[in-house]
Amino acid sequence: MAKVIIGIHGLGNKPVANLMEYWWWKAISEGLKNHTNNRYHKPVFKLVYWSDVIYDHPKDANCTNPKDPNYIDEPYEPETFNLKIKDFSFRKRIINYIVGELNKIFLNDDYSLNFTAINDLIIKNYFKDLNAYYSDQINGKSRPVKETLRERLKSVLIEHKDDEILLIAHSMGSIIAFDVLSLYEDEVQIDTFMTIGSPLGLPVVVSKIANELNLKIHKTGKMSAPASIKNYWYNFSDLEDRVALNYNLSDDFSENTNGIKVIDFEVTNTYFTNGHHNPHKSYGYLRTPEFAEKIVEFLNKKRLPLLQSIWQSIRKNFKKIKIHTQ
Repeated sequence: MAKVIIGIHGLGNKPVANLMEYWWWKAISEGLKNHTNNRYHKPVFKLVYWSDVIYDHPKDANCTNPKDPNYIDEPYEPETFNLKIKDFSFRKRIINYIVGELNKIFLNDDYSLNFTAINDLIIKNYFKDLNAYYSDQINGKSRPVKETLRERLKSVLIEHKDDEILLIAHSMGSIIAFDVLSLYEDEVQIDTFMTIGSPLGLPVVVSKIANELNLKIHKTGKMSAPASIKNYWYNFSDLEDRVALNYNLSDDFSENTNGIKVIDFEVTNTYFTNGHHNPHKSYGYLRTPEFAEKIVEFLNKKRLPLLQSIWQSIRKNFKKIKIHTQ
């Protein structure tokens, strides 16, 4: 059984798949080099690429005109300086208040939405990819967007079903990943789930997920973490990342049948290019010290002895039966 790291990128048009995969691993490697002293065996790394389903042409590494829509305005660049750590205590109070009010205004107890027209307008105008994902249409033409994106991730996960998988999902990629892990829990199993810059806690996303997947609300009043996750779900958010406005996902998802619940980390995303700071950029998240620490823990974690593994499996299955019979 090999250790495999699988990534799935977020919204927006991207460079070609092999370049994106290379840049993701460069960012991860940079974090491991800068923030950990542990030796590790380089794992298999794959990036699930889906930008081409929505965009006709990838961004071009040879394009030098910043005004060209195919120009790569945010390439991977190594960290050049340490961003000063800010005191976000006041910002956190404001965010918590805003998120609480948004939930009260837009989200009902059964996860249905109020003011659906407003929410649909927000998605259509500000989240093109998410709109395409939920509407199954691009430029008026019917395309099975959800099925295509889910199948791409699902097929890679099944390809490595006999391996130990760590799945990294950025931004909208975390929605696709959550859907796959929830829909195909009998076919897909992963060791660790890592979400970065995730919008999973936003009311419109929570409602869409509950409605699309027909998920039942746990007795805690929350949706459960997908049962496909066997050991850990880590969520990383920069408090200046507007996409991850609801940075504390542990408030929104209860533990799954394996007893796994979200563990949240507040991090500082240091991505800068041309004097511009983007706290949502995947490369910045992938090299944070908190993220690097969890990657190393996964890579260096030893497999349980066979008898211990069997006993743990029995305990988890017993817990599942107990929960379903309550």
